[in-house]
This record gives sequence, structure tokens and C-alpha cells, in this order.
Amino acid sequence: QVQLVESGGGLAQPGGSLRLSCVASERIASFRAMGWYRRAPGLQRTAVAIITSGGTTNYVDSAKGRFTISRDNAKNTVYLQMNNLKPEDTAVYYCNAENELRGYWGQGTQVTVSS
Repeated sequence: QVQLVESGGGLAQPGGSLRLSCVASERIASFRAMGWYRRAPGLQRTAVAIITSGGTTNYVDSAKGRFTISRDNAKNTVYLQMNNLKPEDTAVYYCNAENELRGYWGQGTQVTVSS
């Protein structure tokens, strides 16, 4: 069973930055894609940023220019650097990993953007 453990969430002021980390229990190079999703209060979970095994990245429009997803295969870790945070970024952020058979989810980390 693949385990994904997120960290790095917390409270940030508008305009501030946070970096989320997701450590996998298996080689992340084996996953065809990894990504970050978020669930804001009262809303469904939605994709924020995806990175494929080949390094291709995709972002939701609201994250473009502010967030950067990256991966360190040697550390089995995927990161989400979030800059210029806005109150509407407040959500629980989840790490996801996809292989040929199924997807896996972490437990989530809370990000709150407030002054």
C-alpha cells in the first residue's frame, strides 16, 4: 500500500508563501503522474497542479504564475511552492499519485490564508 505524507501547511498572510511537501513510501519515478489537489470549505476537491513522470506540468488557471510543482526523485518527494497566496487559496491540500492501476491520496494538510 502506497503511503503519501504531506507537510508544510499552516497559516500565511495574503501575499505570503508556503511550500508543501509530499513524501511517498515508494519510488515516485514509478508513478505516471503526481499532483496536488485542494478542497475548500463546502466545495469539491479539485486539481491544483500536476506533474508527470516526464516532467510535464499543468496548473489550474488560478495557480498559474503563483504556484510551482516540482519533484525530487531521489527523495521520493513532490513539492508545491505557493507564492502570493490569496484568501481564496484557503483549503485542505492533498497529494495524489497515479500508477497504471489506481490513484493514492495523502491525509491532507490545511492551508489558511488570512490577515
